[in-house]
Amino acid sequence: MNFTAVYEPSSEGGYSCYVEEIPAAISEGETLEEAEANLREALQLVLDCQRELAEQSRSPLSVKRSFQLATA
Repeated sequence: MNFTAVYEPSSEGGYSCYVEEIPAAISEGETLEEAEANLREALQLVLDCQRELAEQSRSPLSVKRSFQLATA
């Protein structure tokens, strides 16, 4: 699965950025490359946090399986 990163020039210089599909994943950087690296880290942190929250509220009887989302 691919995500869509949006980079917007900042009035102070550099870029602010976010992932369209995951609004909580936001970051910034002085260059596009730095902004992208920071955004990757932010996305990973959002996913890790969401996983942790889900694990805390999951029923002990639940079944957990991994899967991949493939798009055509």
